Amino acid sequence: MSNGLRATLGQRTGHHSLIEFGWTRNVVLALLATLSLALLSTAAARFDGFAPDLPDAATPATAAAPVAIPVSAAGNALTQVARGEIEALAMLVAKKYRISAKVGRDLIGTAYREGIRTGVDPLLIIAVMAVESRFNPIAESDAGATGLMQVIPGFHKDKLDADAGDPAFDPHANIRLGALVLQDYIRRAGNEAAGLQLYNGSGDDATNAYANKVLAEKQRLQQAIARGRDRART
Repeated sequence: MSNGLRATLGQRTGHHSLIEFGWTRNVVLALLATLSLALLSTAAARFDGFAPDLPDAATPATAAAPVAIPVSAAGNALTQVARGEIEALAMLVAKKYRISAKVGRDLIGTAYREGIRTGVDPLLIIAVMAVESRFNPIAESDAGATGLMQVIPGFHKDKLDADAGDPAFDPHANIRLGALVLQDYIRRAGNEAAGLQLYNGSGDDATNAYANKVLAEKQRLQQAIARGRDRART
């Protein structure tokens, strides 16, 4: 074989070797790329499997599942119920007795607080105010009974609270004293009707005229609350 032929063959052989090396390298790189994609897909699948246990960044916090409310927090729900009742009664009182709804809301709110404190039905306290004074905080009777609840402070000195204000002129103090008097009379008489008769100073009235009047007003208040609830549902 001539030297020229050997040189030519050597050149061709080297060229083919380079081509084969390049092809092999490309195959290896393709295999590595495929393997990498397979590994990434497996990792993604594993991550997706854990995703439900993680918070979704696109989901607002408010969309999270509700958390159980402790029993101690139940008082808040009761407060909301009371507020709804107070609002319904304030509207009724404002319209019927021609007083400011804001003032009515304040007085009724006080009746609720004192009712809860003394154990007297707040609606009974409000009904007494309606019958006794028609929600006039400066009302005064010939016998000297004053204020919303028409109480005579001098007759109930054991129930007076110096820090609560003057029950003759302070509406909140007047409601407070009136609720305490009602509590005492109902306890002594054994029921609301008899207690109301004592409150009115007519315990010997067999017809229970005063008690019937107050309890009828209480029933109207209950009906107003029921109407308010019905409106809230619609």
